[in-house]
Amino acid sequence: MGSEIKSLRDGRVDISESFAREENNEIFLINSYFSKYANSSYMNHDESRPRKLLLHKREIQKIAGKLKKESLTLIPTKLYFNKDGIAKLEIALSKGKKLHDKREVKKKKSWEREKKFLK
Repeated sequence: MGSEIKSLRDGRVDISESFAREENNEIFLINSYFSKYANSSYMNHDESRPRKLLLHKREIQKIAGKLKKESLTLIPTKLYFNKDGIAKLEIALSKGKKLHDKREVKKKKSWEREKKFLK
């Protein structure tokens, strides 16, 4: 929608907690936040609605196959405007952390915190 693009141009978008999902042979961006555009009146958009990503049919089939077969997750990495002024979203397939990886990260964080207090 137009008010979403204007918010994007203002830099008032957050995709840090978002992910993409395949539903009915379409890819949707879930949990993204596009703040309301201040100068838009009643035609403003919903801030956290699912947004359909425009992909070719072959791309969707390829991504959906990997999502189902390898249990991967689609993560948005970059949101930008191309040279023609069209908004683009870069997405990546990623694998989630295992339990032992999460424990390791937690240990490192607590150790860093303790080092700060010891100084």
